[in-house]
Amino acid sequence: MHMSSDIQYDKHDAVRLITINRPDKMNSLDFAANDALVEAFRTFAEDPDARVAVVTGSGSKSFCAGADLKTYTMDFANRPAPEFRRRYTDGPGFGGVTRNMDILKPIVAAVNGYAISGGFELALACDIRFCSPDAEFALQDVRWGFHACDGGLIRLPQIVGLGHAMEIVLSGERVGAEHALRIGLVNRIYAQAELLEQTLAYAQMLAKRSPLAQGLAKDVMKRAVGLPLDEALRLESRSFYDLGRTDDLKEGTAAFREKREARFVGR
Repeated sequence: MHMSSDIQYDKHDAVRLITINRPDKMNSLDFAANDALVEAFRTFAEDPDARVAVVTGSGSKSFCAGADLKTYTMDFANRPAPEFRRRYTDGPGFGGVTRNMDILKPIVAAVNGYAISGGFELALACDIRFCSPDAEFALQDVRWGFHACDGGLIRLPQIVGLGHAMEIVLSGERVGAEHALRIGLVNRIYAQAELLEQTLAYAQMLAKRSPLAQGLAKDVMKRAVGLPLDEALRLESRSFYDLGRTDDLKEGTAAFREKREARFVGR
């Protein structure tokens, strides 16, 4: 299934593979491609049969090099403030999941090359990041007179800590795969030829887990950031209680007793 020529949306059982298909532009996004990517994530979020999404870029050089500045820069400068707020500040943001689109299903990034500026922020908005050995990450905005505006300043310190985030943001320098792994920016490194296959296999494993438990756990972890400890613990406890009478919990405990794999239905 194709959302557009620039964004491909393919089904792999309960996994959805979303591919940015602009390799001649280093998989940067113009407005049309960004809108198509937004639609792909909305389709994933609303599809009851879709359990996990994998996001990657076409080719072997770039995951996403951010915005296509030939279109974004001119449009950025010419939009009136109310329209700017509607499309950017109050919309789903760059890539469709960087702001105001809370998807409780797991999203895994297969970073197959450059993840630059908005492309880096797209990877940060995913829950788990795998990359190839030649992947590079950078928020280069300070080199051009602005700073990240789609979650980079917020999510990066939450993922790698304030010190590492300061180094990355204030310098605009690129971070290689091995350093990204050391600081917790990525979870695993796979050879370029194996990256997508391994990521899809991991996503298939995630798709066999309880979607209710995953969604509530993801919600708690995100909402607990910045909360006082006692309030965060209450949030966790209430979420655990909400799972108590679900069919998935009954199936999970039955599968444990019977020494078989659980077959979760999401209710």
